[in-house]
Amino acid sequence: MSATPGLRSGLLALMVAWTAGTPSRAQQFSAELTRTQDGVTTAAGHLRVSGDKVRLDSPDFPDAFFLIDGSKPAAYLVRPAPGVFMDARQSTALVRLFVPVDPDNPCRQWQAMAQVAGLADQGDWHCEPAPAETIGARETMVYRATPASGRPFVGWIDRVHRFPLRIRTDDGASITAESIRNEQQASGLFELPKGARKFDPQALIELVKQSDVWVAAPGSAP
Repeated sequence: MSATPGLRSGLLALMVAWTAGTPSRAQQFSAELTRTQDGVTTAAGHLRVSGDKVRLDSPDFPDAFFLIDGSKPAAYLVRPAPGVFMDARQSTALVRLFVPVDPDNPCRQWQAMAQVAGLADQGDWHCEPAPAETIGARETMVYRATPASGRPFVGWIDRVHRFPLRIRTDDGASITAESIRNEQQASGLFELPKGARKFDPQALIELVKQSDVWVAAPGSAP
C-alpha cells in the first residue's frame, strides 16, 4: 500500500530534520599535496580521507606514514618496517592542518589537533571569514585563522568535502590539495599495522638516564 501524500510529506520533513541535526562527515577521497613558495612548486605528500580519518604519506618521511583520527582526536607516525608507531606530535604541520573540519568553524578542529601536537596554546583560536573563492572549480570558504599563540594562516575550506584545499602561512608559502579523486578508500589504510607496538621516546630517555650512557650536566659554579 502506497503512502498517502500527507504521510510522505511527514516522512520527508523528518528525514530533512534528522539530516540537519547530524554532523556531515568528510567524503572518501584522495589527493596530492603540493607546496609553493617563491614561485617554486614541489610535491608535499599524498593523502587519503575516509570520514574523520586521514592517512598522509610525506616525502619527508619516506619510510613512514601518518594516521590522523579527528574523532578522538589522535595523530600517529607509523613506521611499518620495524613495526612501531608513536605520537606524531610536531613532526609536521600538515598533520594539524589537513584534517576534516566544520566549514562554518574550522578553528575548533585545528585547535584540537594543535593540542594533540602538544603546542602550548592559551585560550581559543579565532577564525575570521573572508570572501569565498574558487580553487580548481571548487567553491571554498576562506578563513584567516589566528591561534591563541603562534602564527596566523589562511585556510580555504571545501564545503562539500569538509576539508582544507589550501593553507597559506604567514611566510607566503602555500600547500594545496590537488587532483582530488572521489573514490572508496580501503579501511585497512587507516589502521595501525597488525602487531605494531607504540614507541615512547620519553620512556627511552628515562631508561638512558638510568644507564651509564647518561652523563649528567655539571652543577653550576658558585
